[in-house]
Amino acid sequence: MKKKLIFFIIFLLGFNNVLNSAESDCNNFKKFSLNYMKCKSNLIKNKTITAGENFMKDTKDYQKKEWSEEKTKADDVKKKVLGQ
Repeated sequence: MKKKLIFFIIFLLGFNNVLNSAESDCNNFKKFSLNYMKCKSNLIKNKTITAGENFMKDTKDYQKKEWSEEKTKADDVKKKVLGQ
């Protein structure tokens, strides 16, 4: 349980740095103007989508790496059963 909590905290801190890493030209607008809010919301949306895509890509790569051996074993068993 402790490991999960520590991992979660590290994940949140890392995600926070990703969101703040690339500042845009939003500082050119007044802080509470509509254009400033639109600019900030677009930045957050784009970074969230990018982070989600990276997470999915990493997960797929991990699954391919970890399960490739098991998949070949399953294919071998299928060939034996089908008599090929």
